[in-house]
Amino acid sequence: MEEQIHEKIRAVVRAIPAGRVATYGDVADLAKAPSPRIVGRVLAEDGHDLPWHRVLRANGSCAPHLEQEQLARLREEGVPVTDGRVDLRTHRWEVARPDEADEPPGLW
Repeated sequence: MEEQIHEKIRAVVRAIPAGRVATYGDVADLAKAPSPRIVGRVLAEDGHDLPWHRVLRANGSCAPHLEQEQLARLREEGVPVTDGRVDLRTHRWEVARPDEADEPPGLW
């Protein structure tokens, strides 16, 4: 992996404010990384000093192997969790929000 992409991913994750979340895809888009999986890899290998807990799956859920710690950290920051998920419409980092025209139509 290119060092430049690696550092961009770290910078994006570092910039997510407390009380907000982003998805792996959001971070990949903002860092111009080729895949959300690369974001996961960077966080697994070199994310111990970052607010890694603010990065979620596209459905607002946590990585299964980190779920308990991740949910606890998010709750400490005031992010409500319902049925193991964060409501992305409410708590997604504004910088990472897709344009409404890009979002698929919802039920409401």
